[in-house]
Amino acid sequence: MATAKSIDPAVNALLEYAEQESITTAFSRAEAMKPCPIGHIGACCKHCHMGPCRLVKPGQTGICGATIETVTSRNFARMVAVGAAAHSDHGRDLVFTLLAAAEGEAPDYRIRDERKLMEVARFLGVATENRGPRDIARDVALKAMEQFTSQRKEATYLRRAPKPRQEIWRRLGIAPRGIDREVVDLLHRTHIGDDQDHEHILMASLRCALADGWSGSMLATDITDILFGTPAPLHSQANLGILGKDTVNIVVHGHEPTLSEMIVAASQDPELIAYAQSKGARGINLTGICCTANEVLMRQGVGTAGNFLSQELAILTGAVEMMVVDVQCIMEALAPLSQRFHTKLVTTSPKVKIHGALHVEMDERRALAIAKDLVRMAIDNYPNRGETRIPQFKSDIVAGFSHEYLNYMMGGVYRGSFRPLNEAIVQGRIRGVAGVAGCNNPRASAHDAAHEYIVREFIRNDVLVVQTGCGAISAAKYGLLSPEEAFRGAGAGLREVCEALGIPPVLHMGSCVDNSRILTALSQMATEGGLGEDISDIPGVGIAPEWMSEKAVSIGAYLVASGVYTLFGGDNPVEASPVVTEFLSQGWEQRVGGKLEFVRDPEEIVARSLAHIDAKRAALGLARYDPHRFGASGDAVMLRWLQAREMGLPVSPYSTAGLEVAEALAQR
Repeated sequence: MATAKSIDPAVNALLEYAEQESITTAFSRAEAMKPCPIGHIGACCKHCHMGPCRLVKPGQTGICGATIETVTSRNFARMVAVGAAAHSDHGRDLVFTLLAAAEGEAPDYRIRDERKLMEVARFLGVATENRGPRDIARDVALKAMEQFTSQRKEATYLRRAPKPRQEIWRRLGIAPRGIDREVVDLLHRTHIGDDQDHEHILMASLRCALADGWSGSMLATDITDILFGTPAPLHSQANLGILGKDTVNIVVHGHEPTLSEMIVAASQDPELIAYAQSKGARGINLTGICCTANEVLMRQGVGTAGNFLSQELAILTGAVEMMVVDVQCIMEALAPLSQRFHTKLVTTSPKVKIHGALHVEMDERRALAIAKDLVRMAIDNYPNRGETRIPQFKSDIVAGFSHEYLNYMMGGVYRGSFRPLNEAIVQGRIRGVAGVAGCNNPRASAHDAAHEYIVREFIRNDVLVVQTGCGAISAAKYGLLSPEEAFRGAGAGLREVCEALGIPPVLHMGSCVDNSRILTALSQMATEGGLGEDISDIPGVGIAPEWMSEKAVSIGAYLVASGVYTLFGGDNPVEASPVVTEFLSQGWEQRVGGKLEFVRDPEEIVARSLAHIDAKRAALGLARYDPHRFGASGDAVMLRWLQAREMGLPVSPYSTAGLEVAEALAQR
């Protein structure tokens, strides 16, 4: 390859192999197929069969008379609606699983976090006194279903937002009702002959997006925690190097935790491990890709093989016996690719079939039995393995920072609070906060480059970073989810805070639906005091460095509606209309306090973000950020450890209070 397509050496090694063998990947297909220059900027309307209408000349309209403003805003709205539908439907499926578990129809599932169940029950108005967990869980599931079907009643989860934010939504008429109603409403108004005012369409887009972020996704996160446990930090590893040369390798990929959690249990079954050994394998190695990876990573410590653009490459290693997929972000190219190797590709969702893949449909009533059948099938495939090429690259990570754990780590069980975080921002130790999430895109200049650069620049400038989805996996692969990274790359103020709390400067908060955890954290920061009264007052930004999917557009829209300045790396899908582009920025900012901008240059993203954070600090009357104010780290033990590591000494920062480090340095 003339130019590296990724900053990940594991990815580049496998792309070189693909090129030698004339195997196509998303990278090579993106290079060969240029984007449509008209549709790429939102100037094509195909919403009826009089078209498609391509608006390429100034003042040109579609056959129906639709202007470029109407066309681009309708296209944008449809992306929001599809993204909201995808994430919220994920929440609906989890509601069905909770109900089945509560009613005894899904015996393999149980309530793993009763405290979270009680918290959600009280929030939804479900009686808890003198009732068992299963009875409470049943009523929680039924109440959760109402969040989808309500026709006029305001979404319950909006009450988690700061009161000033709720008032803005109601005043503007964008407080969402039932999730299903908002998705249908937005799709309806984009039909030919319906809504033809770009501002009206785009404000309705915010309402639909809010139904995703502040209802469907938030509800999904809560129920996943109830069923599988609320995450707390744990150690694991990331990148393709975690695939085992002599183990049965199973990769789970997609977004649903219901089957993947059962596959975790099946892969640990002593009988199946013995069966794998009888086939010549050392054992069973389970890994993940995309947000299914994040789900099992943050709860079970299962290592992640990579993010969205790593899915084909895992198969290229020749070491994957089975890839089990469910919904969202699954490339159809996996089927013909898997047939060139020994990998079995298995689809499991009733919503997803891929021609050429084996379909084994998930049934919650016998979930563990299905999982065991799949693991056994993977084991039987192990003797068919041929030559392998596993790149020897992997990084240690700490993942699983739920909102609940953030509360706990800053005050303990009885004094849990976001006060220490707010005070660190007020004092200037932390300059601000940034949520960096989103997909990978093969049209980016180099895979992962924008993610890695933006995150490193933020922590160097004392900005605490929280991450979800494929963005979090990107950070994981480059060591940015390691606490030690605070001592290598973070600014002095952020480093002090990380030392005091024992956290990395980049916090893994889960899958892409878990952006709702970021919303909850921002709400608590706003209500805690010292940083204004609303989310829009907080010195913070939201970033999607390599956005790709419609879900990303919905996420970006609900962040904006929540008052967050949001920047997307890459191209602008409404670029054909300067009027609509301006409304997404200035128009939305005037109404809801947040804005959406598309910026191609990662350096410009960082510059705009830091300028925004500093402007918010000034508006709050906080001290001007000074990177030299807090000096060097005060943790002498950790500094000695860092010195020892730089000298190549094999010492651990978690060992006997620095004595081992001091002795090693003395011997040196």
